[in-house]
Amino acid sequence: MTERYPNGGAPEIADLGFARLDLQRAARTGDPEVVFGTGKTPGQIVAVLRALHHAHPGNAVLATRLSDEAIAQCRTELPDADVDEVARVAVLGEARPPRGRVAVVGAGTADLPVIRECAATVRVFGSVPDVIVDVGVAGPDPPLAQGDRLARGRAGGAGAGMEAALPSVLGGLVGAPLIAVPTSIGYGWHMEGLTAWLATLNSCAPGVVTVNVDNGFGAGVAAARIARATA
Repeated sequence: MTERYPNGGAPEIADLGFARLDLQRAARTGDPEVVFGTGKTPGQIVAVLRALHHAHPGNAVLATRLSDEAIAQCRTELPDADVDEVARVAVLGEARPPRGRVAVVGAGTADLPVIRECAATVRVFGSVPDVIVDVGVAGPDPPLAQGDRLARGRAGGAGAGMEAALPSVLGGLVGAPLIAVPTSIGYGWHMEGLTAWLATLNSCAPGVVTVNVDNGFGAGVAAARIARATA
């Protein structure tokens, strides 16, 4: 590992006072550090994005889970950033040339925040997201109608709430690795996504793995890295 550290084996850290940034994560993993916005002030988020962008001019840098106030401040102080109010993310800088394609599939409109977070992450982490929305399983036609687009992806991410049947259905239609993203969407007592999470863990379709509830970011990282590695 030491050959990845140019300063004699010690990691390079940017100390901002309120945060210590790992500037050599890209050298180790291929991807820069990502800003988790929850619990940070808007000013802290802007400062971290600027520092990461300065350290990684050849990569896009990403901030996730932004509050309304943080979204507004990113728009004001980082006019070049791509800010998505639905996904609650901000991307600063140009993404690297993409490798591979990821099908990012959402069961319903209510799942869009998670789906858009996943798609933005796929793009920042170096692959092409093909976003396919409102592919619910109340009838068989929606998933079947998207078979060609699904098959073109080297990996897939599927977000679904309710009973989260969509990942299992897709797992029987395509042969790419499929990452299920259970969402906290549903009628009545769906236990904040626990019902969907248990359903995806117990999928009868082979090749389906799952991330935590509403974790579009985690699914996007995994899917993009699979797509990059196999492109």
